[in-house]
Amino acid sequence: MRLTTLLSLAFVIAASTLPAAAEDTPPPVKGMFLLTDYPSTTVRPGSTSTINLRLRNYALPPERFNFAVSGAPQGWTVTLLGGGQPASAAMVATNDSTTMQLRLDVPDNAAMGSHDLTVTAKGPSTELTLPISVTLAKDLPAKLTLKPQLPSIRGNAKSNFEYQLDIKNDSGRNLVVALGAQAPQNFDATFTEQYGSQELNSLPVDAGASKTVKLKVRPPSTANASRYPVTVKATAEDATAETTVALEITGQPRLSLAGRDGVLSGRAEAGKETTFPLLISNTGSAPAEEVELSSSAPSGWKIEFDPKTVDRIPANATQPKEVQVRVTPPEKAIAGDYAPTFTVTSRGETASTQYRVAVGTSTQWGLIGVGIVGVALLIMLAAVARFGRR
Repeated sequence: MRLTTLLSLAFVIAASTLPAAAEDTPPPVKGMFLLTDYPSTTVRPGSTSTINLRLRNYALPPERFNFAVSGAPQGWTVTLLGGGQPASAAMVATNDSTTMQLRLDVPDNAAMGSHDLTVTAKGPSTELTLPISVTLAKDLPAKLTLKPQLPSIRGNAKSNFEYQLDIKNDSGRNLVVALGAQAPQNFDATFTEQYGSQELNSLPVDAGASKTVKLKVRPPSTANASRYPVTVKATAEDATAETTVALEITGQPRLSLAGRDGVLSGRAEAGKETTFPLLISNTGSAPAEEVELSSSAPSGWKIEFDPKTVDRIPANATQPKEVQVRVTPPEKAIAGDYAPTFTVTSRGETASTQYRVAVGTSTQWGLIGVGIVGVALLIMLAAVARFGRR
């Protein structure tokens, strides 16, 4: 009995709430509608303007609608476009929409003021009208906006700094926008397409549209660590937009190799080790870390550095770091001048120099050679003396 009573009460409560829920739900939209986002627009004489139209079908069977435009002043050319081609009729499926364009070609001598046009779409059972107000006015001043996507980029003096710049034409007519950049001395600044390498100094931007260009800035390799501003300008007719981007150049070591007192030559003996001093200098704006030495020499040569690596050389160090290079030409090296290459590297920064080594043969081998020549002469003289008598 108790269970039956509870169920009855639940049914009563559910039944009492159904009408309220039904009343809260709005009725579904049904019908055909002719719409535009901007039923009032401003056009300048001598220009062409396009107004987007939309035919919307809510829950009705498809049917054909014939379009017509009335109210256009004399001398105006009014064209209805569908899919980019002249069209005078359209058909839209159930719960779908079809887009058309109303193109207005206004003559130069058209009178200023407002004009009311009416677009009519007539079907077998429905006729739709859409009033559109067109006002003729003189040109508004051109207006540009210029905005960098990343206004500040960080890198070293060997980096290429690239900025994406958005240019928007906020005026009512198409513009050709000239581009310019004012960079520090010896900095190279060029504009290119957003997705290409073609260099630009101007580009067309349609009324109300935006375009993105790329600004490439290359600093000189001698640029010190600092923050460098670059002023960017976009100019068209009487409008100018300006913005500033920045390069944050971090320190970069700059290595060089030299001999003591500037001497990059020495003498060595074949088969014997000879030591030469080398000076490593860092004239850059950042310390050189993990400096490593290496060499390139003819086959058979033995070259060692003491030390082979240097932990750190300060930036703009007043005293260069001296290392010793031990050079051993092969025992059978031919006497003459050789030029092994010595290289110093620190995290991508590299410097090389050639060191001229004059190699001489050992005195012992010279004496042996003289002895061999002497013996050969004695043998020859003995042979002449013996066989000459015959």
